[in-house]
Amino acid sequence: MTSNMDREMILADFQACTGIENIDEAITLLEQNNWDLVAAINGVIPQENGILQSDYGGETISGPAFDPASHPAPAPAPSSSSAFRPVMPSRQIVERQPRMLDFRVEYRDRNVDVVLEDSCTVGEIKQILENELQIPVSKMLLKGWKTGDVEDSTVLKSLHLPKNNSLYVLTPDLPPPSSSSHSGALQESLNQNFMLIITHREVQREYNLNFSGSSTIQEVKRNVYDLTSIPVRHQLWEGWPTSATDDSMCLAESGLSYPCHRLTVGRRSSPAQTQEQSEEQSTDVHMVSDSDGDDFEDASEFGVDDGEVFGMASSALRKSPMMPENAENEGDALLQFTAEFSSRYGDCHPVFFIGSLEAAFQEAFYVKARDRKLLAIYLHHDESVLTNVFCSQMLCAESIVSYLSQNFITWAWDLTKDANRARFLTMCNRHFGSVVAQTIRTQKTDQFPLFLIIMGKRSSNEVLNVIQGNTTVDELMMRLMAAMEIFTAQQQEDIKDEDEREARENVKREQDEAYRLSLEADRAKREAHEREMAEQFRLEQIRKEQEEEREAIRLSLEQALPPEPKEENAEPVSKLRIRTPSGEFLERRFLASNKLQIVFDFVASKGFPWDEFKLLSTFPRRD
Repeated sequence: MTSNMDREMILADFQACTGIENIDEAITLLEQNNWDLVAAINGVIPQENGILQSDYGGETISGPAFDPASHPAPAPAPSSSSAFRPVMPSRQIVERQPRMLDFRVEYRDRNVDVVLEDSCTVGEIKQILENELQIPVSKMLLKGWKTGDVEDSTVLKSLHLPKNNSLYVLTPDLPPPSSSSHSGALQESLNQNFMLIITHREVQREYNLNFSGSSTIQEVKRNVYDLTSIPVRHQLWEGWPTSATDDSMCLAESGLSYPCHRLTVGRRSSPAQTQEQSEEQSTDVHMVSDSDGDDFEDASEFGVDDGEVFGMASSALRKSPMMPENAENEGDALLQFTAEFSSRYGDCHPVFFIGSLEAAFQEAFYVKARDRKLLAIYLHHDESVLTNVFCSQMLCAESIVSYLSQNFITWAWDLTKDANRARFLTMCNRHFGSVVAQTIRTQKTDQFPLFLIIMGKRSSNEVLNVIQGNTTVDELMMRLMAAMEIFTAQQQEDIKDEDEREARENVKREQDEAYRLSLEADRAKREAHEREMAEQFRLEQIRKEQEEEREAIRLSLEQALPPEPKEENAEPVSKLRIRTPSGEFLERRFLASNKLQIVFDFVASKGFPWDEFKLLSTFPRRD
């Protein structure tokens, strides 16, 4: 296994030999070759620099050795030497074709492209620049060499340069050009973004930082303190223009090269050592900031060095956890995260959703299509060197905060602790699938923080973008807007589908209501008909009962009548003729001794009861 120190040395040597400035790209290439420096270099520039062989063992063809002293990395121990020498690719090759090198040289607002053979010298580049820029060679400092400052007589071949190179010219002895429109140019510079390529001398690591022209030199140094843990007072700088004499000066006024400028920073261990370094490199501009020094002037009286005071404060700040380990309640954990985030980076930050990830899904996705939002998951890591810069400059930028508040539900989690990291990977695997979980699991610490953009798509959750911490405000905003465009297009489709579905449901509801009313009307008719039939049946029963009762009475009366006397009878007989309402006549003989009730019973026995009909005499008419 290769130790961390050996890997840093191999990384520094690899960048020096190949000229690859992007650290992530260099690490990826080395990991593909299992940190074998020789194999990695041959994989990048085999056709340009030939085959490289290590001094670890094996036979090599003698050739000009690569001088480790010219490399800015610390010299390794003899047991793990990392010096390499180029050899001829084949013993049959006698002559070597000249190799062309491309140089892009920056000077203030101009770029000059120079193409030379690697057999030329540095002085020849300066002569070409003298004709292009109208600057005397004696007033010109050519910077940007990977191996540090070089002499004019140095042959380019001996520097082992890649094909494409970037240099810049400094003219400390020449005043800046005057312009009648200086205020307008200054205002334009204040709105520009400067890319500062800052090299940490002790660890040979580069940081690409973006700053607006209105940022001050002091802000740059404080951000570098967050990355390197070198207190501002102990920072020793190289590469600042001579006009940058005050830390309160903004970058637009400092004379930096646009769009990018190279700087080098290291730790100033003592005033004596700083003085020696200043004398040895008098051609470079060294800046040692004394800002914030008055606050700690008395620290030496207690036997505490300034760097220790800053270091302890920084360490204490970093040790304060953003989120408790093994938190049972996600809402309580996010409350602490929000409070700690505000204490570190101020109150201007995104509004973090307080609750579980499932609750954030409900808030963002499971509402009406018009009310849906994207879900932004911020993954924090305190051990990443990019965290402080990303949070303070990108995540807390007013434009980012405003855009996130309007269009996103922002949820956060801290992956610094292993338990919290494992818990989030479990949630990620459950909600997004194993592919996204594996992507986050393989992210290196220096690639954090991460920003996941999630869109709810019907029954699944889709990860639209994974934004790493090494970005700028403009790039972050651009990627958020790109995700918003995709979401807006999907949202319009969802709104259309939802409106159509609601229209169909409204029609169905209306049809169901009409059907219900129709059923109720039919049921009412049926019930009315049933009631009518029941009433008719009841009346018919009553009528039948009445008829039966009447018939029974008639029969009983008929049987109770005395027998009709004959015409020839000893007693007097009366013959009565009774006309009915229908016009028929009833005739019967009665004895003169019979009572009138017998007559009534006779009429009733024929169906005309006396309680319903009257018996009237004709002449005279009486009851």
